[in-house]
Amino acid sequence: TRAERPLTLPEIPKAPGNGSRLRRIVVDPGHGGKDPGATGPDGAREKDVVLAIAKDLARCLRKELGCEVILTRKTDTFIPLEERAAIANKDGADLFISIHANASPESQAHGIATYYLNFSKNRQAVEVAARENGTSLKQVGDLQLILLDLMANSKINESSRLASDIQQSLIGDLDRHYAKICDLGARPAPFYVLVGTTMPSVLVETAFISNRREEKRLTSHAYEEATAESIAQGIRNYAKALNLIVSK
Repeated sequence: TRAERPLTLPEIPKAPGNGSRLRRIVVDPGHGGKDPGATGPDGAREKDVVLAIAKDLARCLRKELGCEVILTRKTDTFIPLEERAAIANKDGADLFISIHANASPESQAHGIATYYLNFSKNRQAVEVAARENGTSLKQVGDLQLILLDLMANSKINESSRLASDIQQSLIGDLDRHYAKICDLGARPAPFYVLVGTTMPSVLVETAFISNRREEKRLTSHAYEEATAESIAQGIRNYAKALNLIVSK
């Protein structure tokens, strides 16, 4: 069992002001190094598949949006959750996108969800957050109380809109090419990695690695690339709506 992380949160700096365009995005491949994340029934590791998707996403964003993209990790390296947010804050990122693969004890559970930081009364969302945070459900409850002090400084509304745009793009694009794409929606949840960020931030659960069909997709370059392109398109839709990029 993974050791539970004490709920010591990073200091929340004042949110950096966005310029007239989207300049810099931090893409965060979840887990890494000594933390493999979830493992599929055929042995695929979350840390590997999300790194591949994140690298594809970085390439897509540089090409489509012409902005700088920073990866929190480029190799199989362990980075504590609080340091991932710190990277985004230090580099003055305009957006923070964390990439993960979901897992469930129910082998038939499947689908795609995009989360943004907020309170959640949905037990399934809280359980996903507990797994990704490496905490117990009780600690997730404690984290929700701490979030009360952060609400004024967070970008809840922008993050919710970004999550919705990414989720719509993922479902709309992937559903045309893959069977049984399940829309689990854009959801609020108390993800530790999103707490310290000062910019719109989301966490994308790209598929269930615990589902044999979706595990196979996650290890396919075609699915990884299609997922990355769909996330990039969702970010582009968000940015265009807010006039953060020049329309082509």
